[in-house]
Amino acid sequence: MTPDTPADTFSFTLSATDGAARTGYVSTPRGRIRTPAFMPVGTVATVKGLYFDQVRAAGADIVLGNTYHLMLRPGAERVAKLGGLHTFMRWDGPILTDSGGFQVMSLSSLRKMSEQGVTFRSHVDGAYHEMSPERSVEIQGLLGADIQMQLDECVRLPCTDEEAERAMRLSLRWAERSKRAFETQPKGRAIFGIVQGGAVPALRVESARALADMDFPGYSIGGLAVGEPQEVMLAMIETVAPHLPTNKPRYLMGVGTPDDLLESVARGIDMFDCVMPTRSGRHALAFTRFGRINLKNARHAEDPRPLDEESDCPALRDYSRAYLHHLVRCEEMLGAMLISWANIHYYQQLMAGARAAIAAGRYADYVAQTKEGWARGDLPVWEG
Repeated sequence: MTPDTPADTFSFTLSATDGAARTGYVSTPRGRIRTPAFMPVGTVATVKGLYFDQVRAAGADIVLGNTYHLMLRPGAERVAKLGGLHTFMRWDGPILTDSGGFQVMSLSSLRKMSEQGVTFRSHVDGAYHEMSPERSVEIQGLLGADIQMQLDECVRLPCTDEEAERAMRLSLRWAERSKRAFETQPKGRAIFGIVQGGAVPALRVESARALADMDFPGYSIGGLAVGEPQEVMLAMIETVAPHLPTNKPRYLMGVGTPDDLLESVARGIDMFDCVMPTRSGRHALAFTRFGRINLKNARHAEDPRPLDEESDCPALRDYSRAYLHHLVRCEEMLGAMLISWANIHYYQQLMAGARAAIAAGRYADYVAQTKEGWARGDLPVWEG
């Protein structure tokens, strides 16, 4: 079976390791996901500013959808009636959906918690919606997601140990309910458990071990990149990873910067998602092998160089910095589209390089060389 051949069931294959870093692939009926993988975020069935043809051409094997937002608009039942999320948004590869748990935190002023679940007040029209573990899984099933998440409670850091423990134990009870609710879904789909526990190592270990005992097809680490310093996030990954099965994929939710990705891969993470590439693109910030380039800066106004003349991405290779700067200054939507495209491509290339380096046993060298490029920057500045 070739790397692009769909499988009948969900599985994870570990191809090579280099220290704690891993490369392999997740097999699904809709195709393989090469790991380490960065998943572009398609919150409401769109990766903002890009066609899905561009997302695929950039190297993405999988994209992410948001259960909470799709529940509100256009509605899970409507998406199912229209043929499922893949047909609806014209993406034939795997789709992962989150559970709505992040919105339990981010929309705390609009929700009420109970053992049963969460009652949301829609940020769109003020209508009330109930989200239990069972309803979250039902919505993800109606959307047709290939990889689904248990409903969990994500708490913002820093928080008290007592608050972290309460949310972690609730998330474990919801994990059991989510897994039972998932049992009726079609063969080939998967549900991941989510490790919680704040920044308390003992709670993280307890959560990871309990979820491992439940035998999920894959495991997520949640509740990070929510206000804590990078060193705390990395310490929690180091704490959790040894307690997760080596033969199951590990997904770090909502992370992050290119540096976050490289450091997390070094600690055994296989999958990532983050809005940063497209959100930064809409704010004129490009990620490149030369580091971050802020195209709002006046120094780019007469610079004919592209962001990266050696790239195979048209957004990086074919448009001058002067033109991108002009688009940004004029608030033309094309500027945000091109920079978002460049960023998605760069993130995919970063992961492709990581996979190749791990397979070759030189991941530490790859990280060092990549960071050296960022530190060197894109100087000399064009002087006309």
